[in-house]
Amino acid sequence: MKVLVTGADGFVGRWLIRRLLDDGREVFGAVRPTADGDRGDGLNPEERAAVRWLPLELADSDSVRQVVDLPYDAVVHLAAVASGMDATRDPGYAWTINAAGTARIANVLAQARRDRRADPLFLVISTGEVYGRGAPTPRTETDAIAPCSPYAASKVGAEAAALEVWRRAGVRTVIARPFAHTGPGQDPRFVVPAFAQRLKFAKRIGAPVVKVGNLEPVREFLHVQDVVDAYARLLLHGKAGEVYNVASGQGVSLEAVFTKLGDLVGIRPIAEADPELLRAADIPYLVGDAAKLRAATGWAPRHSLDATLQQVLDATTV
Repeated sequence: MKVLVTGADGFVGRWLIRRLLDDGREVFGAVRPTADGDRGDGLNPEERAAVRWLPLELADSDSVRQVVDLPYDAVVHLAAVASGMDATRDPGYAWTINAAGTARIANVLAQARRDRRADPLFLVISTGEVYGRGAPTPRTETDAIAPCSPYAASKVGAEAAALEVWRRAGVRTVIARPFAHTGPGQDPRFVVPAFAQRLKFAKRIGAPVVKVGNLEPVREFLHVQDVVDAYARLLLHGKAGEVYNVASGQGVSLEAVFTKLGDLVGIRPIAEADPELLRAADIPYLVGDAAKLRAATGWAPRHSLDATLQQVLDATTV
């Protein structure tokens, strides 16, 4: 199986490449062009050498065509403005990359299928945030989508663009909606590694207070390896035109995550709210139901929350 992974040098992309290589796949890694030509940061030399690296700029139709119009068996579309803060700062750019970029890829795949050059499975990675606010129960794929952030709205646009080519041109599109996930190597702009970094620093300097955002929201935190396991299974068993939640169904408050990490570090500091870390569009409860994914693929998460948090801490330097 020849698999194109867009956003291959991102946090999830690196873990997915490892999984696909372990599965014996031929991997093509699409990354944004860089001045120094670095490819595969975070992978070991053997992994980097096993990947064919391709420069991809989602805002450039010619770049998309050159990278996507090859005879792949599957395309996993991870590349995106993935930070909610970045998307809020520039919603238009988030839509350009997340929605319009997906539409460009989808259009190339539709043309390739029409001309009988290729017919890959198109696995589009969305987000559980598209469900927005709702009752404090796990979300299912039949729940209404109601995005309440620029990031989530741009991902709804990406889903719409991808599913449109399935309806119009028969491109075998599958949508994955992962809920919150973390693991070693995640950027500290995201909440779990941010907590880990601040807590370890507080212990080092003996600080009694740690700055935090809103600790009331309830989330779930899958290990990134469980998430890429779901993606690998969907490449084999996902049904075209369908949406699948990737979720544990086990909610935990951010306050509890902060406390668990503090206990693992060995401190119990005061959590002090910082206005700069508060989000106007926080979703109070966002947990998913992955029964559909389990039924289709046999997937189940294997990493506990405590083990996941410990791995993040072990990988955190201050």
